[in-house]
Amino acid sequence: MSKKKPSTMYKLCKPLVRLCYRKMELVGTENLPEEASIIVGNHSQIHGPLACEMYFPGKRYTWCAGQMMHLKEVPKYAFQDFWSQKPKYTHWFYKILSYLIAPLSVFVFRNANTIAVYKDSRVVATFKNTISKLQEGANVVLFPEYDKKFNHILYDFQDKFIDVARLYYKKTGLELAFVPMYVAPNLRKMYLGKPIRFCAANPMEQERSRIRHYLMTEITEIACSLPQHTVIPYRNIPKRDYPSNIRREVASSEKAGC
Repeated sequence: MSKKKPSTMYKLCKPLVRLCYRKMELVGTENLPEEASIIVGNHSQIHGPLACEMYFPGKRYTWCAGQMMHLKEVPKYAFQDFWSQKPKYTHWFYKILSYLIAPLSVFVFRNANTIAVYKDSRVVATFKNTISKLQEGANVVLFPEYDKKFNHILYDFQDKFIDVARLYYKKTGLELAFVPMYVAPNLRKMYLGKPIRFCAANPMEQERSRIRHYLMTEITEIACSLPQHTVIPYRNIPKRDYPSNIRREVASSEKAGC
């Protein structure tokens, strides 16, 4: 599926967003394979997708919920995904807001370098489009967290996105690489870890488990290796509940040891 060129208005707006949004440095580019690959990161609310659209180098496309590209589908999806965990007495406000942002959402996500992601029968188009972009030499970035806690850094990863590798292998004979990425807005950096490569000889269920576990573990280890900072979680929870990359008990123990 071909993607139309961004509108003139979008091209004009993008530099303005760069002026307002914090500059994000990409660290670890030596871990990017020479060939096109899939970059898998923590969502960090809006920061992951926005930082990649603004500052990820080279040719790349980001997976985006298809509902955010359709005017009638935005309100329900936006409220559920962004604001449903806000205090109940504020829900009326966020439901109104979800309708107000719908035109802007459609404008942004249809013009940005995105691939629409669906969980119904349209998922076939998602996979075909992804493989097409990879064959063109573009990296594909995705953020597979969902509403289940994994640890103090991440929510759990969905794993069906790994099936792209099986289809890509059938199409090209190449074993696709997955590169872990930790987005740390408060450090103004995105960190790339060492890639893991799909093994076509293994059963698909085994590969889903192996690759998913590696990516979550690697992202967690990257986060915990960095200077202490506040982690911006997947869910839009109150800021007072945002975790630190270093668990409190560990920080207290180290402080006492000093």
